[in-house]
Amino acid sequence: MEVKGMAAEIIRRDGEEVTVRVTVRLDGPMLEAEEAIQVALNEAGMLLEQENLLRFDADGAPIQVGPVRLFSKGKSPQVYETPYGPVEVERQVYQTAQGGKTYCPLETAARLILNSTPRWAKIVSYKYASFGADSVVDDLRECNGRTLSNRYCKMLGDVVGTFAAAKEESWEYALPEFDRPVASASVGVDGTCMLLVEDGWRVAMTGTIALYDAQGERLHTIYLGAAPEYGKEEFHARFVRELDRVKAKFPEISYLGLSDGAADNWSFLSPLTDHQLVDFYHASEYVGKAAMAMFGVKHVKEREAWLADRLHRLKHNQGAATRLWKELEKFAASHTIRSPSLRKGLASAVTYFCNQKHRMNYGYHTARNQPIGSGVTEAACKVLIKQRFCRSGSRWKEQGAMAVLSIRALKLTPGRWQDFWKRISQYGFAAQPA
Repeated sequence: MEVKGMAAEIIRRDGEEVTVRVTVRLDGPMLEAEEAIQVALNEAGMLLEQENLLRFDADGAPIQVGPVRLFSKGKSPQVYETPYGPVEVERQVYQTAQGGKTYCPLETAARLILNSTPRWAKIVSYKYASFGADSVVDDLRECNGRTLSNRYCKMLGDVVGTFAAAKEESWEYALPEFDRPVASASVGVDGTCMLLVEDGWRVAMTGTIALYDAQGERLHTIYLGAAPEYGKEEFHARFVRELDRVKAKFPEISYLGLSDGAADNWSFLSPLTDHQLVDFYHASEYVGKAAMAMFGVKHVKEREAWLADRLHRLKHNQGAATRLWKELEKFAASHTIRSPSLRKGLASAVTYFCNQKHRMNYGYHTARNQPIGSGVTEAACKVLIKQRFCRSGSRWKEQGAMAVLSIRALKLTPGRWQDFWKRISQYGFAAQPA
């Protein structure tokens, strides 16, 4: 099995232990010597992966797969992709007595994905969730001495992501154990645009469930994303399923819906949460517009003093939103503002506070160290969608976008990426055509 002329060779096998000898000539510039070391270590890795793969092969005896009995056709060579390089293995291939589709026990037992080992599939899909296929190919060539095509990179990433999305309902990922009690949770959804190949710009959805301690420190955040769909029913169903799992774990804590002023967000969040708050920083922007209309550009000190005072009251005093709304409404009725833009800004502030004041009880939640801003959800729009899907020239198909979103959500939610691969090791990976 050893390849002649290689820098690495297997020199001993002792049960489950394999000893490899690596020979590297260290001369010339430091960089060239380091690159020679990388090549040698990859060669050693390929030798070990050959041995590793063969551990999972059958011995040629008849096997039972569900209700079907299969018989060996003998050994057949196959090249598998590993983190160190492509490896050719002679492995058993099976069929029924009547022939038909072949079955390879090694590929199932070793949890191979397409023709990649789990570790290689994990590396490639992790990188593909963050960068385009061309960038992943360049990164692996430069950093790992590994070559692959951008087409294979995309295919492998899409397969892993599609599988992750399919298992989202049945694989319940455990919440981490915290070193202090969970006191509250913020629940938020938001949308942002991405460019699809066939439909142009469409809205993709993000959702977050963040857990906080009694001091208001965020302990954990669950991220969900959805490619654009007509209607939001599928995304909403997934989000409710995730939230129900959290509520089952923490049934006694306060659940707070946080969002901007979009009506469809509130129609979704209101039945799911104990309290609803419009994002404090959105409200602050409207107070700023009102301040500019009331004091103008010249009276800077008066404007800033009034703005700071009203925001402090809004944040800490119960009933402040209603009082501020009445103040703005009275000013608008009794003063003539010449500037159309300032007049429009004041009118929008009056309307906003009129419509949202019942969701502005910030003082109550501030006193309890609970969140009053939807920044976690808005940041999710950026890190989950914008950073990957809205690069110059990017256009997506819905299925490919959903695959990448599934991986990104697993990566962003602490612990889930590793948990996902542990479950693949435990339960296997659905067969996919290479």
